[in-house]
Amino acid sequence: MTGETDLQTLLSGMRPELNPGHYVFTMAEGGVPSGVTPVVTVAEPEGLTLVVPQAEADAAGMAYDYVAGWITLRVHSALAAVGLTAAVSRALADAGLSCNVVAGFHHDHLFVPYEHAERAVDVLRQLARDAS
Repeated sequence: MTGETDLQTLLSGMRPELNPGHYVFTMAEGGVPSGVTPVVTVAEPEGLTLVVPQAEADAAGMAYDYVAGWITLRVHSALAAVGLTAAVSRALADAGLSCNVVAGFHHDHLFVPYEHAERAVDVLRQLARDAS
């Protein structure tokens, strides 16, 4: 199933949803530790980056310094869509919020500072209303 490419449709229908929990970015040497279930993995020359629930990182003794809230944009965006990431990151940047974006096959996922996650959702909901 092909995702949406029209920017106005993507923005007006993005339906940002805050997933429950705290998430952290950490590194794994020698593979993913037992008891850790990443929601994102990125292989880099420096090592394997994992985004995992904070409780799992703590239990595995993994170091981290960024605790995030995980927002899923519920619109099915095409990987070839142009402008969604830019519009979302611009709105969050204008609100003074950092954002780390990960594209999945069906949805875009945003990791924002946990303590500002609800505010980030509000910013995105306003962006969606403005696009309607």
